[in-house]
Amino acid sequence: MVEMSAASGRKVRSWKQDPEAVRADILSAARTEFAQHGLARGRVQAIADRIKTSKRMIFYYFGDKEGLYLAVLEEAYRHVRQAESGLNLDGLPPVEALRRLVEFTFDHHRANPEFIRLVTIENIHGGRNLRKIESMSRTNTTAIDQLERICEAGMAAGLFRPDVSPLALHWQISAMSFFNVSNRPTFSVNFGDDLFSDEAQLDLRERVVQCILASVLA
Repeated sequence: MVEMSAASGRKVRSWKQDPEAVRADILSAARTEFAQHGLARGRVQAIADRIKTSKRMIFYYFGDKEGLYLAVLEEAYRHVRQAESGLNLDGLPPVEALRRLVEFTFDHHRANPEFIRLVTIENIHGGRNLRKIESMSRTNTTAIDQLERICEAGMAAGLFRPDVSPLALHWQISAMSFFNVSNRPTFSVNFGDDLFSDEAQLDLRERVVQCILASVLA
């Protein structure tokens, strides 16, 4: 059940009828607020105003501002891991599986700058909030597990070098895809926007794919 806000025309969900949808709305608004301002400067009232609810309702779901911030981080990582799992790479030829994973990561990061900003902010603070999320190691293990299966298949077929490290490979893929978004503002100021048109981004994605493949192929 939803109600219409007369002031904004925005649909406002009823927590009594759809509590999970209300929770998702809060997380979405909080993700935007924290990506812009971080935990310290992010305002719960601004989040409440975004979705036409009350601070009391937000605290009912998440306890306090820190609890909400941790939930946003947890959900952001869970979302990317679930999307990776949804690629259904098992059974594909290993080179094709790795190509699709690299393309997905590059495209996901480009399409989700809020995720990149959240991770950047958390890095500035030494990952101290991420450490408080007990499920995080389990959530992110799936990324390495998937790469392990791809690498094992590639080695068994004689296509990949025997010393390929799934963990190092994840680092390489993440680094190239992350930099493309995190450093775009300063890169553009220094060197212009030529690399950030849709056509140039497709070309850059292919260059990243080729670089990753070259690092693993026998």
